[in-house]
Amino acid sequence: MNPLMRGMTQPRTRRDVFRLAGFSAAGLALAACGVQGQKAAPPKADAVADYWAKQRKNGKVVFANWPEYMPEDKGPLEKFKQDTGIAYEYKEVIQENAEFFGKADPVLRAGQPLGYDIVVMTNGIQLQHMIELGYAVPLDHAKLPNFQANAGQKYKERAYDPGNKYTVPYTSGVTGIAYNTELVKEEITSIESLFDPKYKGKVGMMADAQEIANFGMIALGVDPEKSSEADWRKAGEKLKAQRDAGIVRKYYDQSYIDAVAKGDVYLTMAWSGDVFQRQLAGEPVKFVVPAEGGTIWTDNMLIPKGAANPVDALMLMDYLYQPAIAAELDEYIQYVTPVPAVQDLLREKAKTAKGEDKKALEDMVDSPLMFPSESDYAKLRNYTPLTTQQEQVFNPIFQSITQA
Repeated sequence: MNPLMRGMTQPRTRRDVFRLAGFSAAGLALAACGVQGQKAAPPKADAVADYWAKQRKNGKVVFANWPEYMPEDKGPLEKFKQDTGIAYEYKEVIQENAEFFGKADPVLRAGQPLGYDIVVMTNGIQLQHMIELGYAVPLDHAKLPNFQANAGQKYKERAYDPGNKYTVPYTSGVTGIAYNTELVKEEITSIESLFDPKYKGKVGMMADAQEIANFGMIALGVDPEKSSEADWRKAGEKLKAQRDAGIVRKYYDQSYIDAVAKGDVYLTMAWSGDVFQRQLAGEPVKFVVPAEGGTIWTDNMLIPKGAANPVDALMLMDYLYQPAIAAELDEYIQYVTPVPAVQDLLREKAKTAKGEDKKALEDMVDSPLMFPSESDYAKLRNYTPLTTQQEQVFNPIFQSITQA
């Protein structure tokens, strides 16, 4: 199926189930249960070198990922198998961070392997716990030449994993504002539009604590990554005032995209991939990164502790950073690739494509939802990094707004 038709006819399950459970009470309990008092010390360089010196290529890799994150023909994995002789098993077993961590934690804590050599997790609380607890294998960057050569510099500067010590990005997306262009006649450029009384009852906000917190802080000029408890409380007050003034129609999960497309809300917090799909389908929605800033999230590949085939896993992780392979992935996934060269490759492919495929490729190449501009990237912020103790303060501030 060509990428345009795939996007229009298949549900984007990758984000459909992503957010709410990540901050549910059960998710938080699971995240916290194995963390307190059990932080692992950062590995010493010698220990990392010793670990990798003992590992050997085994000819097999087991890759655990989210749904809709690999072409149906498994083209990139088939090419990897042909080029390296390494067989693969690909399992779409990750539905949300909290659920996955909740199942993985007791297994890894008991010193048992998960049965996967690569897992993909979104930056945030659960990924932070995987790293802090020593559940992620430190990477040997000498075995990641394609990553070093082809990853965008922004993907080598992640505050949640400085120096990409444990993770390399798989794909990214952006949280910004979507609005219905048939109902909103002005150009939306500011996050303050979400707080504007003239849109009373017609604004959608996200129910996820970390997402809404980011927008509350960005609206106040605060960088969430550098925020304090005082900043969280000020953001909470601003968001509570927005709610109490009746400006917010609803705090949404994935259903926000239907609400804005149908006009139940005029404008809403939104995820870039969702809006791009609706644009391809011809719906009257536009996505913007507010002038004050938006949020960038990243899904990351890591090797879990006890993996049976770490060398083969590292080889696959690096293989996916070849521009041609990354382009094949991004044409299917339609989110933000960590490999900048992909844009030019898809542009060249569009020149020789015909009909529907040509239009789809041109839409992708020109879309800031897949290829944010430098000015967009400059405005994008990560989530607030939280210790287990900080979670107990942070989450109630924002959950009290969305769950009231």
